[in-house]
Amino acid sequence: MRKTMKRFLRKLIPSSILSRYHYTLAVLGALFYRYPSKSLFVIGVTGTKGKSTTVELIRTILTEAGHTVAVASTIRFAVGNESERNLFKMTMPGRFFLQRFLRRAVTKGATHAVVEMTSEGVLQHRQVGIELNALIFTNLSPEHIERHGSFEAYAEAKFALAKHLESSSKRPRYIVANAEDAYGKKFLTIDAEMKLPFSLKDAEPYNTDDRNIRFVWKRNELFTVPLPGLFNLKNILAAMVLTEAMGIELPILKRALEHVRPIPGRAERVEKGQPFGVVVDYAHTPDSLQALYETYRGQRIIGVLGSTGGGRDTWKRPAMGAIADEFCTMAILTNEDPYDEDPSKIIQEIAKGFKKTKPYVVIDRRAAMREALKEARPGSVVLITGKGTDPYIMGKSGSKQEWSDKKVAEEELEKLGYELASK
Repeated sequence: MRKTMKRFLRKLIPSSILSRYHYTLAVLGALFYRYPSKSLFVIGVTGTKGKSTTVELIRTILTEAGHTVAVASTIRFAVGNESERNLFKMTMPGRFFLQRFLRRAVTKGATHAVVEMTSEGVLQHRQVGIELNALIFTNLSPEHIERHGSFEAYAEAKFALAKHLESSSKRPRYIVANAEDAYGKKFLTIDAEMKLPFSLKDAEPYNTDDRNIRFVWKRNELFTVPLPGLFNLKNILAAMVLTEAMGIELPILKRALEHVRPIPGRAERVEKGQPFGVVVDYAHTPDSLQALYETYRGQRIIGVLGSTGGGRDTWKRPAMGAIADEFCTMAILTNEDPYDEDPSKIIQEIAKGFKKTKPYVVIDRRAAMREALKEARPGSVVLITGKGTDPYIMGKSGSKQEWSDKKVAEEELEKLGYELASK
């Protein structure tokens, strides 16, 4: 009821007044917590895909170099070894949260903060009062179109973060951008002392599979990183280009990346001793879903998917279905985050993308995962997408069900008798 009332009031209040309200809150938060970002080396990470992974990679490298690092992302909030899951269902929480978090980081002796930054955060001015040293732009593809009104408006919200870096009083300012993305070139035009493009050419020759990435850094040093897929190579390059420019030496980069831990909810394997693959991933756009499926091409893919966010980005539903139709031997369409929309209607729209095969429909997400796991055999991989580390399934009128795709997958595997094999 409270969420419904907030949405109703938001429609009544002119957007200009709402914007001033959010801006004022951001300024007050920075003042109240005494601008903690001024005492930290702050790195922002933005883009459509790869943000959370890039945040974690930078943290891994800087920690290996001996720094105490704070991170704020879709996955978690952490300072040094203290970490808590992000339960907000938003990447950049408001109500002074980020300023309070950064002040806590300073108090606990952090030297660096890596902050995932979103277009929604920009709409609510949540970057205001956070002085950046660096910004990484990963990529841009259609997302949040209904929220922003157009893809161009979404792109401009992302670029506002580059302008925010430009206005920072810190020196030097670092802008890192994917040179293979059309919008990356625009990010590199801003006024900054360190303009750092990255591309796959920096890693040639390279090869990737569903467990490892092997590449040669600047035609000199061979790296083997225990993460899957070409998409993760791009995230690695973004983190390497920045941290190397910050003075991190090659042996530290190599040691950090070759021992990096799995990223929660990002192509994360679920291991219970079963003779087939089970992977949980956040993929919730057509581009990210295709990139994930391509990583497991050649295996018998059993896809469990929905379409994140009832009432938003409805255009992508048949596109997601078409990608699953192309790659999956078996696809199970299920509930994800319907909010106030009928889950069956969402699934029907995803199903319109299927032309070659007919998807199975199992509304209950746990039951859908159970069916996928029962159908798997050696040579199969069950790809459970859309939620990653999301802590809830969001329903009508703001209702929410506690959730973890990984935990549920583990529980269902145990019911199939794999708990002993995992010990």
